[in-house]
Amino acid sequence: MTIKKGFTTTTLHSDRLLKPEHGALHQPIHTAVTWGFDDVNGLVDVFQNKAKGYAYSRQGNPTVTALEHKVSQMENGHATIAFSTGMAAITATIQALIKSGDHIIASSFLFGNSRSIMQTMIDMGLDISFVDATDVRNISGAAKPSTKMVFVETIANPATQIADLKAIGDFCEGNNFIYVVDNTMTSPYLFSPVTVKASLIINSLTKYIGGHGNALGGSVTDTGLYDWANYANIAPVLRQQIPAKMQGVSQIRKRGLRDGGGTLSPEAAHSISVGSETLALRLERACSNALTLAKFLESHSLIDKVYYPGLESHPQHELASELFRYYGGLMSFALKPEIDCFSFLNKLQLVIKSSNLGDTRTLAIPVAHTIFFELGAERRAEMAIPDSMIRLSVGIEDIEDLLQDFRQALA
Repeated sequence: MTIKKGFTTTTLHSDRLLKPEHGALHQPIHTAVTWGFDDVNGLVDVFQNKAKGYAYSRQGNPTVTALEHKVSQMENGHATIAFSTGMAAITATIQALIKSGDHIIASSFLFGNSRSIMQTMIDMGLDISFVDATDVRNISGAAKPSTKMVFVETIANPATQIADLKAIGDFCEGNNFIYVVDNTMTSPYLFSPVTVKASLIINSLTKYIGGHGNALGGSVTDTGLYDWANYANIAPVLRQQIPAKMQGVSQIRKRGLRDGGGTLSPEAAHSISVGSETLALRLERACSNALTLAKFLESHSLIDKVYYPGLESHPQHELASELFRYYGGLMSFALKPEIDCFSFLNKLQLVIKSSNLGDTRTLAIPVAHTIFFELGAERRAEMAIPDSMIRLSVGIEDIEDLLQDFRQALA
């Protein structure tokens, strides 16, 4: 009888399926940059995609491959490529699949750096439209004959808007658009983008999957749902060498990773892989803490507004309840106008003032003055980001300790 394994069990035993040498439970860290072949024909076959193997570590390494295999299992996908950061994964995916004259529709609530790289691409001549992705009608209204891709996030950072994920997936399927879902804020444990017909899934591995603030990484996972045989931008050489199902991910690996150079180091891959083993345990605690903290803040007289999908006051609360296992560890809140957010943050003793998220520790940052400062006041207003907004990445501390810290700071 075959045992049906759950999320954590599958993740824990992932490396063993690849049979690491000497029976190791984790794939060892391979630091080699290049590999030698006894027969030059073997080297040629790897270059020409006739055989699996490694030639140069910029585009493949056994330690990184093990992490890619693990992420594919988490996301119920058929192939994953790991990158040095989540931003490298986003940039490489667009760079590899989109040509001049093509059109992309993207959520207007994208994280600041994601929005910034797309603005850079607009400056270089790419056609990108930003729309409110909480309603599929905005996506369909922006579509053009030249549209090739729709790019959304599950939960927006920092104001936690939730994209109309299922309806957008149906729309993309009906129009043969590549549907890219950034799953960073939810992670594969809280949400599986395959269920909404995503073509490609982006993750910043730095965040919840790695989870300990000790390694940068990113990934793109091909779900196997998109028909690359009918996608016009696949290079002719890949059409000839690669099965249709693997053509999209192969082009991202070659044109995005190999040519772009955003290579994940084997040391970082190992740290992320080990960190991922406790993803479910960490997120259950972080999500529980976040919901309790959100309810506390929403009831406090000095808090103007709390942005968290787990609250019934959130405009997409019902959608979040339908889509996600839990509501996530990210929230934001705005203080009353008479409260200086810098003074408040400096009074927090346990919560760390930091720009990362998805860590085991609770982190706080004033949004308008830091990660969204470059967008300017007008664009921040369009994204519902007031000057008093503070973003929290809630960690796994004891909840009473977190509540005590907020009580004393607000007092």
